[in-house]
Amino acid sequence: MDGDWIDRFKGLSRLPKDIRRDLVAGSRIMTVPEGALVFSAGQQADNLLLLLSGTVRVQQRSDTGREVTLYRVHAGESCVLTTACMLAFEEYAAEGVAEAQVTAAAIPRKLFDDLLARSSVFREFVFAAYSRRITDLFTLIDDIVFQRMDVRLATRLLELAGEGDTIRTTHAGLAAELGTAREVVSRILAEFGRRGWVDTQRGEVQLTDRPGLEGLVRSAAER
Repeated sequence: MDGDWIDRFKGLSRLPKDIRRDLVAGSRIMTVPEGALVFSAGQQADNLLLLLSGTVRVQQRSDTGREVTLYRVHAGESCVLTTACMLAFEEYAAEGVAEAQVTAAAIPRKLFDDLLARSSVFREFVFAAYSRRITDLFTLIDDIVFQRMDVRLATRLLELAGEGDTIRTTHAGLAAELGTAREVVSRILAEFGRRGWVDTQRGEVQLTDRPGLEGLVRSAAER
């Protein structure tokens, strides 16, 4: 396997030649189609996945069927939930869904444990990524507990839109992003539409006044 993929991950490019050689030889490249489960709740974590392309949405589902998006793993990143499960020898408590076709380097548990023990550079890479994502999860908890739902929805719309103005999603999909009920999202989107900030169509939300949404988010942050 070509080892050029290692340089796509900040921190791994500093690996010594012998560690780099072992990582390449012991890993494999895998592909997961769009919409497929990358891992599921109750499954053993047997491989650390380093994403080369695509996006994985990590989400948790309650006993009542309600979903909440915990975070996304993008190209050049690893999954902190997988890391935690491999370190603790525990099963997944959430699921990962490929939002677009995913290509990843899979590092099996035996190699993962070996490299953690042998390489300080590899350890730093693993725990730096772990630390960053834990901070993100604390931010998510803070948002869910303390932040108004209209502000959270405006923030997520801006994030999902990126540089564009069109978001391909449903009210149920946005509810899963925020861990709330579809009816709540529909009610807030209707209010955003009344203000002229968004236009909703079937399976699509169009941002028609980005500054309006940004103003809502900014005013909440200033309080």
